[in-house]
Amino acid sequence: MAPQEAPQDEAPQDDAAQAPASAAADPSAPPVADAAPTGTAAVEEGGSPEPQPAAPTAPAPGYDDAEREAVLRVMRERRDIRNGFRSDPIPHEVLLRVLEAAHTAPSVGHSQPWDFVVIRSAETRRTMHELAQRQREAYAKSLPKGRAKQFKELKIEAILDTPVNIVVTADPTRGGRHTLGRHTQPQMAPYSSALAVENLWLAARAEGLGVGWVSFFDEREMVRTLGLPEHLEVVAYLCVGYVDEFPEEPELMQAGWSKRRPLSWVVHEETYGRRALPGEEPHDLLQETVTNIRPLDAKALGEAWERQKRMTKPSGALGMLEIISAQLSGLSRMCPPPIPEPAAVAIFAGDHGVHAQGVTAWPQEVTGQMVANFLGGGAVCNAFANQVGAEVCVIDVGVASELPATPGLLPRKVRPGTADFTTGPALSREEVLSAIEVGIETARDLVAAGNKALLTGEMGIANTTASAALISVYTGADPSEITGRGTGINDEMHARKVDVVRRALELHQPDPADPIGVLAAVGGLEHCALVGLILGGASLRTPVILDGVSTGAAALVARAVAPEALAACIAGHRSAEPGHVAALNKLGLRPLVDLDLRLGEGTGALLALPVVQSAARAMHEVATFDSAGVTEK
Repeated sequence: MAPQEAPQDEAPQDDAAQAPASAAADPSAPPVADAAPTGTAAVEEGGSPEPQPAAPTAPAPGYDDAEREAVLRVMRERRDIRNGFRSDPIPHEVLLRVLEAAHTAPSVGHSQPWDFVVIRSAETRRTMHELAQRQREAYAKSLPKGRAKQFKELKIEAILDTPVNIVVTADPTRGGRHTLGRHTQPQMAPYSSALAVENLWLAARAEGLGVGWVSFFDEREMVRTLGLPEHLEVVAYLCVGYVDEFPEEPELMQAGWSKRRPLSWVVHEETYGRRALPGEEPHDLLQETVTNIRPLDAKALGEAWERQKRMTKPSGALGMLEIISAQLSGLSRMCPPPIPEPAAVAIFAGDHGVHAQGVTAWPQEVTGQMVANFLGGGAVCNAFANQVGAEVCVIDVGVASELPATPGLLPRKVRPGTADFTTGPALSREEVLSAIEVGIETARDLVAAGNKALLTGEMGIANTTASAALISVYTGADPSEITGRGTGINDEMHARKVDVVRRALELHQPDPADPIGVLAAVGGLEHCALVGLILGGASLRTPVILDGVSTGAAALVARAVAPEALAACIAGHRSAEPGHVAALNKLGLRPLVDLDLRLGEGTGALLALPVVQSAARAMHEVATFDSAGVTEK
């Protein structure tokens, strides 16, 4: 394994230099600026907030400040409780107030489709506990190893710990066939019952009662076990009781299972994707993301290097692992850094119009077929992900064929493949930005779901042709030097592929200073999405482990958009593709693994994941000379 290089155009002289930031590699380097807190780009550059609307005249009265704060407080402090329940009985008058609050919930067409089944019987609760345990075990078996390890430590229900369980149902027949508001949306019955659940939960918090929602049930099995009418739908099974305390944060956040998404991620003005909070101008997602990308934290970097000196080993004995651990510390702003587990590999799939030029022996429909293979668990990336415990996330950002809805597939198609870039631009600038946003949103979703490392992957027949064009733009290398054989093409096809890349570059004359224009001219939709994933991961201070040649091409573009994004990047491996070697040299990245791989799919990044995790784990578990009583030299 070879260490990574410092981020500069030419290969650095110091083998101890680290890819993302010289300060991570060299403690004597000038300090890196402390990272500012992440936030939201509230106003576009040159824009101004909307004027404050005038106060309404003689509206219906609202609450005074204290009353309003009480309402908001109960919403903020409501928690899904699984731990710390007390056995104290709930007085009838308290439970009645809670149920009355639930019964006052709004419902579509005033249909009031809910019923509340109150369960106190210890025998019934034991039976329900057994049903939930069976489903818990089944769910655990479906998880990647990294997630399963985390899930094993979670308490998922308190059926036996609470004096009262409440089953909330929805009756889709209540109100008859002409119920107002359900003509085109029959699912409004369970949605209305969900509002009753929220009312119940808030009222319970006001009474000092904890509530835990249990969803580990087979619904029809639960209906039969509880003797419910067959036409009812179960909306919620709630465990209710007094608690020792209400945690400051949701229990799943405390356990690291997930994170709360900021409000700015989910508010759109007029149309989806036009993001703006009230009183702000709509902001550009890409610009917001770039604004939040900061350097590695100087304090954490210094602490990491000091700890490396005190660990029970000769200085520098762990080679590249010491540099990676310092990078992880600077990225996370803490030492030791979090162990990057669980992790997810995002595989972006898209097709390429340049396929028509005969640059590959594989038919275009293989892209869609391989997506199905990923989802079925039969690809190399699945085998490697199973081995290292990572989740495989498959995103259709531009497959030419229509893919059926399948569990695990994220349908984010910007367009069905790119245009042939030998005759015109591959994409419009708007399409490039849309695909970059797919990558940013994917990074946000995966990190909010609790993943602590992002791995890059892609699938697209003919995408190494687009990769070669991008790498040529950003390295200045001649197409003949960086255009590889991809899936193993013969000499004649390789010569054609080189000529295709050269003709495309002569046609478009891409300007490296205009990364969006470069992607529009000769990029692929998966390249654009990979750029977004890298930028998104960097903005969230989450390590991004890079895969092969297509990811290397995307990393060059990402650095052109935001140079500091490289601080989050770790080169997982060196591909057999010559373009990848050129890209890594230009980026100043030295790979962790060199096995002559040329597959893509995130396979090289997956193989590197345990190495990165080991670098962080060593910081946590290796003793210092002082703590171990070992004499230093």
